[in-house]
Amino acid sequence: MDLRDGRAIVNFIVAALTNQPLTVFGKGKQTRSLCFVSDMVEGLKKAMFSSHTKGEVFNLGNANEYTVLDIANKVKKAVASSSVILFANLPDDDPRRRRPDISKAKKILNWAPKITFRKGLTKTIKYFREKIPNA
Repeated sequence: MDLRDGRAIVNFIVAALTNQPLTVFGKGKQTRSLCFVSDMVEGLKKAMFSSHTKGEVFNLGNANEYTVLDIANKVKKAVASSSVILFANLPDDDPRRRRPDISKAKKILNWAPKITFRKGLTKTIKYFREKIPNA
């Protein structure tokens, strides 16, 4: 993942590791669902290489939702950061809810994410600690 990816989880981790403010848009009530890359790759492989999936479309991701503010607080705590959380205006195009319906993937692919938010966050923070000098 690129340090300048621009997605909430990356922005929060980089800011927390460098003790910069974590910027939350709006009141942070909009939701996100986060799927760890190894789970996503497993789901993609099952969808692509199963004999009974030709022509099918699947939603892959994690059905567990967290508010953006909750994610910011979890990141700050996991990093033990002294960063403050700042609030900015919510952009018009910011999705209010992100939560895939993975029921078809569960049924047909026998797939669901296995990596918990906490475990994925720990792995992702470790990755970024190695990328950021003095973090």
